[in-house]
Amino acid sequence: MKAFVTGAAGFIGSNLVDRLLALGHEVTGYDNFSTGVESNLAPASAHPKFRLVRGDVLDLPALERAMQSHDTVFHLAANADVRFGTEHPRRDLEQNTIATFNVLEAMRLTGAKRIAFSSTGSIYGEPEVFPTPEHAPFPVQTSLYGASKLAGEGLIQAYAEGFGIRGFVFRFVSILGERYSHGHVVDFYRQLCEHPGKLHILGDGHQKKSYLYVQDCVAAMLLALEQAPDRLVNIFNLGTDEYCEVRDSAAWICARMGVNPEISFGGGTRGWIGDSPFIFLDTARIRALGWKPALTIRQSVETTIDYLLPR
Repeated sequence: MKAFVTGAAGFIGSNLVDRLLALGHEVTGYDNFSTGVESNLAPASAHPKFRLVRGDVLDLPALERAMQSHDTVFHLAANADVRFGTEHPRRDLEQNTIATFNVLEAMRLTGAKRIAFSSTGSIYGEPEVFPTPEHAPFPVQTSLYGASKLAGEGLIQAYAEGFGIRGFVFRFVSILGERYSHGHVVDFYRQLCEHPGKLHILGDGHQKKSYLYVQDCVAAMLLALEQAPDRLVNIFNLGTDEYCEVRDSAAWICARMGVNPEISFGGGTRGWIGDSPFIFLDTARIRALGWKPALTIRQSVETTIDYLLPR
């Protein structure tokens, strides 16, 4: 495989790059470093089969030049800031939907034939069926992030039909692990580092969430590319077969850090606009290919805290 990875310096992207190189593939990483971290690519940069291109997915000519001669694209570059989406609504449109259009156009122009797309469980909005399967009816979209990712999925399906590009769509729960830098686990960690005696939780803490370890996520994506049915577009939920309350994850984080803070709550059933109070995905489809996560949710949280703690 000659792989092209957008968002290569990000949390999931850099872990994917490392795994692809370990498997012997040639990899081009593409990142504008607006949120990506250069040190995430330190191991890859020393590898003879890795090339880094500094570029923006909103720059179609640059994207086309960089993508020449690749067969598989892993599109992970995105704005993942769900919480503040209503403060800058155009950002989701540009960095998620238009960026995905540019990636697909570059694939059409260069002849790349496979795309693995990082979508999200947020596209289900607030579903009525739990665990939620891939064929669940879509309710009203509750976040600009989810809506922009769903639009990206639609573009992939249209390009698959129109131009023969094969799509692999992965609807993630929240991902945890090494190089994690965005989300409530790191938010709680930073709060507790600043003032170990108190912790503030948005919402009532009873929000039910699912999480997945980043190495399990990467393994699922690569297995799907090898084993998925021979159809133009395959869609997979990625998550564990469990969920936890935010209060549970807070307790695990406090225990791992050795603190016992006074906890306060913002109130209400959700932390912000678009924060689904219950996320739990049915992963039977990816499990049917032989995949299962190595870590539980609690182990993923604890592994992430161990990574964040000073060495």
